[in-house]
Amino acid sequence: MRSERKLADLGFRFGKNGAHSARSMMIEELKILLFSRDESASKAEYEDDIVNFNILHKPTEKSRRLTFRHLVDLYGLDTHILLFKVLRAWWELSESAQAILALQLSIARDPLLRASTEVVLNLEPGEHLSRERMEAFLAADDSERFSAASLKSFSQNINGTWAQAGYLSGRAKKYRENPNVSYVNVAYALFLGHCHGLSGQRLFDSLWCRMLSQDKERLFELAHSASLRGLINFKQASEIVEVTFPNIALPEV
Repeated sequence: MRSERKLADLGFRFGKNGAHSARSMMIEELKILLFSRDESASKAEYEDDIVNFNILHKPTEKSRRLTFRHLVDLYGLDTHILLFKVLRAWWELSESAQAILALQLSIARDPLLRASTEVVLNLEPGEHLSRERMEAFLAADDSERFSAASLKSFSQNINGTWAQAGYLSGRAKKYRENPNVSYVNVAYALFLGHCHGLSGQRLFDSLWCRMLSQDKERLFELAHSASLRGLINFKQASEIVEVTFPNIALPEV
């Protein structure tokens, strides 16, 4: 397994706080931003689009700068960051995969959102997730860490992100759903697991694959689809599984 320092070099973030203390994953803004540029765009060009050209239609310069900062916190927006570079390269392969792709990278980069996976993944399909339940989970380790108002805001942002990705449904009340997962999402989950130093079957047992809420056979099926499309090389013979990434320059484990 890689150290946190080496994972941070790839784009993962650690600590206690994250962008979801202020916003949800901003999927609509991300879609507009990435649609406006090809995959070679620089962080400075994205900043120019948001702050100077206001392509996200924010009312003030302050709100534009805050939006840029939150999007950088969530996604990096820099092709020198490997996690973003791979997401950007695969972004346009499947429009239906985009919301979960954004969730996957947000979880890698936001410790607050990453902690919430324990709550959401343990829900049964159709089970109600109240804002108060998420608040209690966030406060469990240190009840004095956040104010009641902060906990309410964080929980709304986090639950909103899971809803945007198709894991929760409902407006006033949120209920657990099984998301519509694409071969792109499975390929990206395997990539995230590989970044942690996992290989073989352990890739499919990782948090990154478990969070897709699919059984193992479905994950193998989607991995095979990703392999046919050249995103990964996937081989399976009984219990032996091999996954490699032919088009990504990955650091050695």
